[in-house]
Amino acid sequence: MDKDARAARGSWTRRRFVSAVAGAAAVVAVPSPAAPPADGTAPADSAAADERAVTRPPRKAAGPRALYLGTYTSVEGGGTGIGLASYDPATGRITGSGTLTGVRDPSYLALHPDGRTLYAVDEGQDGAVTAVRLADRRILGSRSTGGAGPCHLSVHPGGRWLLSANYGSGSVTVHPIDASGALGERTELVTHSTPPPGPGQDGPHAHQFITSPDGGHVLAVDLGTDTVYTYRLDQAKGTLTEVAQAHTRPGAGPRHLTFHPGGRYAYLANEVDDTVAVCAYDPATGRLTVGAPQPTGSAGGTNYPAQILVTANGSYAFLANRGHNSIARYAVEADGARLRLLGTVPVAGDFPRQIAFAPDGRLLFAANQRSGTVSVFHVDPASGELRLAGEPFASPVAVCALPL
Repeated sequence: MDKDARAARGSWTRRRFVSAVAGAAAVVAVPSPAAPPADGTAPADSAAADERAVTRPPRKAAGPRALYLGTYTSVEGGGTGIGLASYDPATGRITGSGTLTGVRDPSYLALHPDGRTLYAVDEGQDGAVTAVRLADRRILGSRSTGGAGPCHLSVHPGGRWLLSANYGSGSVTVHPIDASGALGERTELVTHSTPPPGPGQDGPHAHQFITSPDGGHVLAVDLGTDTVYTYRLDQAKGTLTEVAQAHTRPGAGPRHLTFHPGGRYAYLANEVDDTVAVCAYDPATGRLTVGAPQPTGSAGGTNYPAQILVTANGSYAFLANRGHNSIARYAVEADGARLRLLGTVPVAGDFPRQIAFAPDGRLLFAANQRSGTVSVFHVDPASGELRLAGEPFASPVAVCALPL
């Protein structure tokens, strides 16, 4: 997105274009989190206690798999809706098959746990979220998020609640999901009012809203306040109660959090100061403890870390570097408590906004915003090596790739 287009879209688009500084030490450990309850049980309102079981469709036979692509529809050179494509799970080759129109600025996409419904943000001044039934690609309707510039959404593991983050207004929203996958009117809207904005920020800027692995808490990452907020979600009412705050160093600008499969540690990508951090997580209280900043492999150049992922076996992590235009590779050590930077791999595109694994973890997709391409890499689960799978696929202003 060029400077003029960003200005036309409004102030919330600053989230992708802030200045950055160099990172710090390559290996940092954090304190161990508190032990879970002695009986091993999760909190009473955890996803495990959800009365409505999510039924997943059977796995398809080997062959092409669906791929959905997010874009901006309101900028020059952008797309016209959600891109439709398929990919070969063996070779990684992508084949386009058209566009699902009728969804504005679908810059982030998420799938319901049962695999039947796709959700998209409408990253506009009057933010909204949209549900799409995948069987016939019918749009089931949109609901207002009550905020500006929603940039992230996720589905609670129980399948009954959609969580979204409004970057422009610094708020998070909850919507109910009915049996058809359609969305109801929002049940909660919380604006991050404390602490005050960090250095260089004009207000709160919620960038991500996800559920912890234990299902007992939901966490909102706010770039503007340098804070990760932990809430308890009332799964009967869809309301939020704040239970903890975790603060980065001032000016870090946290953007994206991902958990280690063990559920006791998480990794935080900081957009503004070009670092990552290991965080300890206490499932009993929902409290996150942010560790020291670590480098992204950008060697001190202009770089904006975007998204970080961890392999299913918990052995490796990958970070998308916008500016350095690479994917940083980390070895995950000490049962998740430590990251060791292994190096970087060129992304074969410009400004990798988002990365995602294929369901089996053997492919990694990188949506490159400025080059309008999607790069695909083979992932070696034993060594964490990445190998480019052919030429990148052209997709207008590619900002999200969701492989099914």
